[in-house]
Amino acid sequence: MAYVEGSHHVTLSVGTAQDDVDFHVKTLGMRFIKRTVLFDGNTPIYHLYYSNATGDPSSVVTTFPWAQAGLYGKRGTNQAREVLLSVPAGSLDYWHGRLTEHKVEVDNLDVFDRRRLAFRHPSGIEYQFVENDNDEREGYAGNGVPQQYAIHGIHGVGIHVTTPERMVDFANDTFFAQGKIAEEGDRATFQVGNAKYGNHIELTANITEDQGTWHYGSGTYHHFAWNLDTLANQDEVKFGVEGAGYTDISELKDRKYFKSVYVRTPGGALFELAVTHEDGGWTCDESPQELGSKFMLPSQFENRRAEIFEQLEHIEV
Repeated sequence: MAYVEGSHHVTLSVGTAQDDVDFHVKTLGMRFIKRTVLFDGNTPIYHLYYSNATGDPSSVVTTFPWAQAGLYGKRGTNQAREVLLSVPAGSLDYWHGRLTEHKVEVDNLDVFDRRRLAFRHPSGIEYQFVENDNDEREGYAGNGVPQQYAIHGIHGVGIHVTTPERMVDFANDTFFAQGKIAEEGDRATFQVGNAKYGNHIELTANITEDQGTWHYGSGTYHHFAWNLDTLANQDEVKFGVEGAGYTDISELKDRKYFKSVYVRTPGGALFELAVTHEDGGWTCDESPQELGSKFMLPSQFENRRAEIFEQLEHIEV
């Protein structure tokens, strides 16, 4: 039987590469695990990866720094908007202080009767820290963040939509929604797949903003990836999505570390259906201890290594 295991990663279009590294590593304390490039098209753009201590599926944030290419997006409705990250229960006071110390403006929110912190990436993308009591994923104890406060991984994705009902129908009928839908004002939340954490979808009804951009562009959320576990299950889920009439779905793409197909959901957000590569995932080209220390390229770009490296921003981690 087809299933979604949980989340896999999120991918964002950000501004400059160094600002992005500084934000995720120096401010949020995440582990830098991979430095490679965008596999699509012929414009050399970094693809940077950050994670918790172990790089689990459901813990990874990846970014494309598009400012170098002069490409900017527009945040709006009918697109993924908020990066929801899971932090340990009782850690929000620490994070409020740390974010403020790093000159990041932070707000307290009350969402579904629990406090959250809201802040922004330097490119403007919206982040929220969500406390979770029983998140077993291991935070990265490094970059100045103590273990007891370190980010566990993804909590979920916030999506703005003009008609939430269409997205709810897609999730319930086609995309493995679990349990009841909780509602609060203009917001609804539910979980997708088998995982205990990292798989929340939060829908915000938004009819006041214009349609957000879906193309690559600094300042926008590009896609949210789900963990399909095996290629056989990925095929079964893809056939089910297509059979339900959602035929805006891609062919299989080999991303070296995982294999993926992509579907545009009726709420506008782009979902990726990912399977970690059978050859080892993040460690197929670097040891666990070396992750993020080398500039890695897919085989089709190796003959352009010097040219590509020369065109990219110099970054220090």
